[in-house]
Amino acid sequence: MSKTYYAILGITPWASEIDIRRAYRDLSKLYHPDTTQFPKDDAIENFRQINEAYATLSNAERRIAYDALIKFSRFQYTKNQTPKNLQTNDDDGLPSERPLSGGELFALLLIGATLVACLVLAVLLAWLRGDPLFPEAIAPISILWFYFQ
Repeated sequence: MSKTYYAILGITPWASEIDIRRAYRDLSKLYHPDTTQFPKDDAIENFRQINEAYATLSNAERRIAYDALIKFSRFQYTKNQTPKNLQTNDDDGLPSERPLSGGELFALLLIGATLVACLVLAVLLAWLRGDPLFPEAIAPISILWFYFQ
């Protein structure tokens, strides 16, 4: 078996029914023999494969049988056991689901710190220019706040 039905549709084996339907719709628009820019023979073959993959994966019973055929189980991992291919690609070339790496978490931290620094800088510049920190509409409330401290 050269490519799995999941690889043909460009989805992971954990894809939901909505993801399967969306991938099928996008690919069928791209490879439909009447509307494609690809050569007619290639378009017909790709369209046939896409329809076959969708027919199998959209039916729950057929999908379970197909998953057994390719030896995939959504329930093969326990809570304490992580999949072996967590950080790598599967055999079909699609990336597997994985947690964020340390570098990705650090990048998110930098983005958040930049946002906070920009907000502090904007308030500091407004204060140094003498701009009112509170609009006139809420100024009476802010004055009361200073009295009750």
